[in-house]
Amino acid sequence: MAALTLGAIGVVYGDIGTSPLYTVKEVFAPHTGVPLDTAHIIGAVSTIFWALMLVVTLKYVILILRADNRGEGGGLALTALATAAVKNNPRLKRVLLLLGVFGATLFYGDSVITPAISVLGAVEGLQVIAPGLAPLVLPASVLVLLGLFLVQRLGTGRVGQFFGPVIILWFLVLGATGVWHIAQQPAILAALDPRSAWFFVTHRGWQLLATLGAIVLALTGAEALYADMGHFGKRPIQLAWTTLVLPCLALNYMGQGALLIADPSAIENPFFRLFPASWLVPAVALATLAAIIASQAVISGAYSMTKQAIQLGFLPRLTIHYTSPGEAGQIYLPAVNWLLLAAVIAAVLHFGSSSALASAYGIAVTLTMLITTFLTYFVVRHAWKLPRPLALGASAFFLVLDGFLVAGCAVKFFEGGWFPLALGLMLFVGMSTWARGRELLVESIRRDGLSLETFIDSLDPTSVNRCARTAVYAVADPSTVPQALLHNLKHNQVLHERNILLTLRFRDVPWVPEAERVNVQSLSQGFWRVTLHFGFMDVPDVPRALTMTAAHGLAVPAMETTFFLSRESVVPTPGSGMARWREVLFEGMNRNASGVVEFFRLPDNAVVELGTRVQI
Repeated sequence: MAALTLGAIGVVYGDIGTSPLYTVKEVFAPHTGVPLDTAHIIGAVSTIFWALMLVVTLKYVILILRADNRGEGGGLALTALATAAVKNNPRLKRVLLLLGVFGATLFYGDSVITPAISVLGAVEGLQVIAPGLAPLVLPASVLVLLGLFLVQRLGTGRVGQFFGPVIILWFLVLGATGVWHIAQQPAILAALDPRSAWFFVTHRGWQLLATLGAIVLALTGAEALYADMGHFGKRPIQLAWTTLVLPCLALNYMGQGALLIADPSAIENPFFRLFPASWLVPAVALATLAAIIASQAVISGAYSMTKQAIQLGFLPRLTIHYTSPGEAGQIYLPAVNWLLLAAVIAAVLHFGSSSALASAYGIAVTLTMLITTFLTYFVVRHAWKLPRPLALGASAFFLVLDGFLVAGCAVKFFEGGWFPLALGLMLFVGMSTWARGRELLVESIRRDGLSLETFIDSLDPTSVNRCARTAVYAVADPSTVPQALLHNLKHNQVLHERNILLTLRFRDVPWVPEAERVNVQSLSQGFWRVTLHFGFMDVPDVPRALTMTAAHGLAVPAMETTFFLSRESVVPTPGSGMARWREVLFEGMNRNASGVVEFFRLPDNAVVELGTRVQI
């Protein structure tokens, strides 16, 4: 429990732990219109504190963490739970599926903005050390980000050992500096009274939305609590939050409030002004380390989300490197890494400061929170069978709360809020196009294909040459003859002694027990149907899974087996399948998908690929 809790502190809470770098400064930014007087300082800090209590503690730590999909959390895991709960309503199931996928795409927006704003917010401490260092902030931030993304290929296993202790030190520093300033201005403790938050919120008028758009910065990272549940478990995440993270965050926010009461001019950078001048250099160094760790959490999350999306059929295959022999969850996707790096550096150079990035931050996170609440209702009502009034009442409360947070961020749409939404929308179009294109591809193969049973019945055992080996044909539709088999028979005039039609099914659960991994169906004349089942968190190691067929009467000797693959060349054609531009997009995605060999861990020296053209 102690080790898991330490890991949870290091990985899960890095994002929300760096929010004090910029949140209070943004609450009192000129566009919010919040006066910098004692009453409003107490009210603002109180609103931050009670937002942490309601959204993070009550909603996520206490309630949402209960909605685990066989121990896994996150947007796609919750989507799988919600769609399974309404499986008898196909139309609603499809709506929830698309909504969940859209929520997942918004995570990528967070994966771009979190490294940018966290690193910029930390490096901006150079300006507090010496104003003349301001021109170095952007180049130093870019160098830090370049280094962060360049080391991703090495894996996070060894680096992760240092994450927990560094972040614990970070939180202890947050709490200690907060206590020091609270002791000098104890009036700030009035922020613990929820009436201070209520007064602040109800007296802001229409300016409340702009203020909420800044306060929501204190909540970014809340989704990580749920997304990383499978890595550490519910209890360590809850324990870390209640014993260390929440108290230290609350103390630091109140400490910044106490500092502003004593010295309103500290609003230029209230976080770094908490420290004595002699501590600024180590404070900036520690903040930069914390920002790197916060960025690492969302980068790793982007890798995991991409892998899940690939295995659920929403993205084409990409090259995946497993960076740890013992931890399947530690992966590296080169394509995702370099695309993220390009997007992060573009965001840093375009926005130029953490304050400017704050306008882009929040809307993707709050929309994801809103979608999470909506999907959770169907789990609570239909899967857990809780009474409708209770499910509706709890969901309505959090939907209203999330709705206000979304509205607060939406007012910043033209100042930068468009950025994560545009990124998420592009990804959603791509993911939905890929899923629909694969459906059309399978339909086309099924429509134009030759029935397997008919083909087997038509074979003349005396006229077909047989090779004393095993052929494995990977197929999407096991009821039709694989094109690769027809090509082999046509050009080489030979069939293998054992012909296995292999189909892979990815279920909407994280893990499939090995007892349920393999289904084997024996046909006639040396033909077999084999179906392998994987979860969206499983490693699809096909050769290893095929060794399990021996228990079902089918031996697949590794040294006597050849894998025949059909590589489809998609031909877009006019028709009712998809819009022409989507068909062209799908054709390009299909052409650039990584090979089946690497993804399914097939042996390089035992694979034959044969091409075929398919119209959609």
